[in-house]
Amino acid sequence: MIWYLLSFASHLYRTVSNAFQWRAYDFKETENEDLSEKYSSFYTSKRTSNTSIKFDGSKKMRLGRTMSLSGGVDGTGQCIAVLTSGGDSQGMNAAIRATIRMGIYAGAEMYAVHWGYQGLVDGGDNIKKVCWEDVSGILNKGGTVIGTARCQDFRDRKGRKKAALNLVQRKISNLVVIGGDGSLTGADIFRKEWPSLIQELLAEGLITETDYEMCPYLSIVGMVGSIDNDFCGTDMTIGADTALHRILENVDAISTTAESHQRAFILEVMGRNCGYLALVAGISSGADWIFIPEWPPEDGWESELCENLKKMRSKGRLLTIIIISEGAQDIHGNPITANKVKELLTNSLKLDTRVTILGHVQRGGRPSAFDRILASRLGCEAALSIIEANVASEPMVMCLEGSQIIARPLHQCVEWCNEIKAAYNEKNFKKVVELRGSSFQTSLEMYTILKHASFPTESKQGYTLGVINVGAPAGGMNAAVRSFVRTALYHGHTVLGITNGFDGLLENSVHTMTWSEVDKWTEIGGCMLGVTRTLPSTDLEKIHRRLEEHHIDGLFIVGGFEAFVSLIQLTEARSSYSAFRIPMVLVPATMSNNVPGTWFSLGADTTLNVIVECCDKIRQSAGSTARSVFIVETMGGKCGYLPTMAAIAAGADSAYIFEECLTLEELKRNIDHLKNKFTNSGLRRGLVLRSEHCNSNYTTDFITRLYSEEGKKLFVVRSNVLGHIQQGGSPSTFDRLYGTRYGVKALHFLLQKIEEAKDEFGLVNATSSDSSCVLGHIKNHSQFTPVLDLKDKTDFVNRLPKHYWWKRTRPLLKVLAQYKVMFAREVESHAEENSIKNYIDEVEAEAFVDDMKMP
Repeated sequence: MIWYLLSFASHLYRTVSNAFQWRAYDFKETENEDLSEKYSSFYTSKRTSNTSIKFDGSKKMRLGRTMSLSGGVDGTGQCIAVLTSGGDSQGMNAAIRATIRMGIYAGAEMYAVHWGYQGLVDGGDNIKKVCWEDVSGILNKGGTVIGTARCQDFRDRKGRKKAALNLVQRKISNLVVIGGDGSLTGADIFRKEWPSLIQELLAEGLITETDYEMCPYLSIVGMVGSIDNDFCGTDMTIGADTALHRILENVDAISTTAESHQRAFILEVMGRNCGYLALVAGISSGADWIFIPEWPPEDGWESELCENLKKMRSKGRLLTIIIISEGAQDIHGNPITANKVKELLTNSLKLDTRVTILGHVQRGGRPSAFDRILASRLGCEAALSIIEANVASEPMVMCLEGSQIIARPLHQCVEWCNEIKAAYNEKNFKKVVELRGSSFQTSLEMYTILKHASFPTESKQGYTLGVINVGAPAGGMNAAVRSFVRTALYHGHTVLGITNGFDGLLENSVHTMTWSEVDKWTEIGGCMLGVTRTLPSTDLEKIHRRLEEHHIDGLFIVGGFEAFVSLIQLTEARSSYSAFRIPMVLVPATMSNNVPGTWFSLGADTTLNVIVECCDKIRQSAGSTARSVFIVETMGGKCGYLPTMAAIAAGADSAYIFEECLTLEELKRNIDHLKNKFTNSGLRRGLVLRSEHCNSNYTTDFITRLYSEEGKKLFVVRSNVLGHIQQGGSPSTFDRLYGTRYGVKALHFLLQKIEEAKDEFGLVNATSSDSSCVLGHIKNHSQFTPVLDLKDKTDFVNRLPKHYWWKRTRPLLKVLAQYKVMFAREVESHAEENSIKNYIDEVEAEAFVDDMKMP
């Protein structure tokens, strides 16, 4: 019995050990040794020991040479085609680039289909085999470099039969489609008809038996490219963020001329029957009114609108901005057009009114950093997902849920889209809003709050709340303060603005904030209240007296790591100073994105877009000269978020960060990589990003001179320190939107905690840990975390959180730059895992039985 137990334990150990070997993907670069060979030999021996285990047909899941390098997927022998269909959107090129490069990285042959489904039907030169270099230099381009078209021929079975012939002739049985719901639905129909289509082609002698056997079924994976953000199942579609950038750029420009003439401007934006663009643009720009299909106004909306605008004008507002979604309608389904609203304002209010229809400008221009990163992540996962698909796999759509890439069944997403259409027809707008998703619901709730939070009509005896900014300027700070102030004033509370951080509080630089003071703050970068890095520990006693003098009942802090430390100091000092026993909340705002308790800080997205724009211009310069490499230094302290994300968005060759110890060996490896790139690929530009504090010895100057010396026969090297330009510019859509959201959420938090903390005498005495919190964005929701709970999760020496979600994107940067590295999937490979698990179980069970038979 003991021998049997020992034998069982031995085999159990072998099973667990091998399983851990398969899943233990390392992020370090492989040098001369292909680590995947360690695993391929094991698979080979297991396959030969059990010949009864079979994989599916010609597209079996190969578990050989690139298992570790490409997330457990080997595409050797497979052919994949990529096409874009329907309306174009910014970021499609990033998706094309990532899909093609990851496919090649995994060993597959990649094809680009030009002009969408029309190119698929026409065949010929419209379906071209592509290599790594073919998709270089397209990240910064809008639209789609392979073209798109709306194809009538593909709607007919005869056209789809032609498309099938063109694919089979090239041994292509995998199709990655980037488009909207119509394009993805067409691909699903094509997949279902595939077996009968190729049978007909075989019967007609248009393909051979070998062709038929090589492509027995068609695998489909989709990505949603649409500026409308109208596809169910994903929080954001490729192109929506950039479209919002274009809209806000126009609103900001129009606002200046509108104010100069005291005019009213009505802007019509795209979106068809989805009001996402109008809704978010309205919140982010501080528009006076919006009209969207999902929230049709009731009867009498004309009078309500005119009354509201009249009140705003009487209080000194010099301009009026109204944003209308192109599909807007009233409660009865009657269209609400820009010209109709113009006539109303002109006749009823005698306003000088202008109409601007933005049109296709929303589709154009340089993609935002967010769209490039999102499309790159989706593209890589799409390539790996389609390689591992088998005959039983249903079509999947790569989606974004919070910050996680997930795969959803196509049919489920399309069903949700159809439910929205049905709800529209039934005029069930509540259901429409629910089906739009949590992000849309949150934005609509935020707009309704701000819409009703107009000028206070009467004086109320409320609480006194303080607002202070601590740290460094960051985009979105002003938006957060504006929404906090206006919502608080509407509810009858007093808001005291503390200028220049704790320095201003010590100097008693405190004033009562007004409604008009914060007008137009949403679109302004920097920090209107002023900001310093001084901590309260400088003079806790005096700060205590100042708070008592002004009878502050709650404190709203906006800032970076210094603000985080300040909140800890104030909270820990509650036992000694009664004035600190008030509810306090911090909204992280720093371009460094290094505050614990949140995945995203206000200002980081704005700075990221500035860096990417600079890198685009630098790459253009490098591409215009003979073989240039640029070393670009970014800000962000010791946090590697900015250089990592900017490197992915700008297509950099590498990014050096503090979190990964930079060595001379790593520098040499990168130089050799660039030398190989310039020698063999024909490309003549290179881009390397460096975090300002990644290494105290390997400075930007040192790295520049090292690259120059080692690569002097192949390329010239120049450096560029971006500096404080990264703190400037108008806040991005993301920072404006979330700044506005967090301002309102912070107010509600403070009011709730004040009510909870009042004693029998009506005095505020907040001592619980949950009355002092960080308001952060975790995954796909907002979260209040007690600041003292975050102390153990913080590296105070290096001013960093101990855990950071973006580290998993580092291998993606390396893969797209053609380094051989271990790659960990974002989307779990369930089909592969189950096949491997079953295979292990059968092999190990057979081996265990054999051992039991031993004498």
